[in-house]
Amino acid sequence: MADYIWGRYPVLEALRSRRRVHRILVAQGPRDPALTQVLDQARRVGVPVENSSRRHLDEISNHANHQGILAVTAPRQYAEIDDILRRAEDLGEPPLVVVLDAIQDVQNLGSLIRTAEAVGAHGIVIPEHRAAGLTPAVDKTSAGAVEFLPVARVTNLTRVLDDLKKRGLWCIGLDGEAKTRFDQANLTGPIALVVGNEGKGISRLVRDHCDLLIRLPMRGHVRSLNAANAGSIALYEIWRQRGWATGQDAAPADMTEIDVTESE
Repeated sequence: MADYIWGRYPVLEALRSRRRVHRILVAQGPRDPALTQVLDQARRVGVPVENSSRRHLDEISNHANHQGILAVTAPRQYAEIDDILRRAEDLGEPPLVVVLDAIQDVQNLGSLIRTAEAVGAHGIVIPEHRAAGLTPAVDKTSAGAVEFLPVARVTNLTRVLDDLKKRGLWCIGLDGEAKTRFDQANLTGPIALVVGNEGKGISRLVRDHCDLLIRLPMRGHVRSLNAANAGSIALYEIWRQRGWATGQDAAPADMTEIDVTESE
């Protein structure tokens, strides 16, 4: 079995990560500089590049915006909770785990993975049922960030929250009716940030397992933000309170520059 990744930036990040890429399929015809950079990276790491018709890429990607390039990869492996916590321990940082309660929109999932990776979260937890999983569309929306951030898929979120509490994490849920504003909570320690479903928010059982609920203040007529926006604001507040980790806010010097907007 094999998985597929499409879009210039997701394919580039897959080539830079530890993900096993079997081969690259690229549409025949003229190639712009951004696409050439991805193909150069494939050759540097020894991944074969094959020419293909655009129609064939359309069929494989179900007519998604593949931008003329598709990677055939090994099946994605979900992480374990232990993998996520070990990552924080290896980095000498207080754990920051993002727990997503039934996020169903792949765009929201991809956006949250992208922000979580950007602020240095150590992993994502998603439920196995009634929620979006890791698909090529999530790869593309995350702009390849999913290649660098462990994602665990679990059968019981409340059991996971209880386990994280036993390991010293403070479970904090985003809830529009909470009494505590997000910028008034202490978010500096080991945290599991819980973000709820796009429509219903955090489920009652999951809410009951949170140590603290926080809200984003709303001034306008709308009463809430979507899950990706709300979660992203909370993640940046956590990073701000942790001191904006100096020296870690720039891309590595050896990264090939490519316009991220091309993948969206």
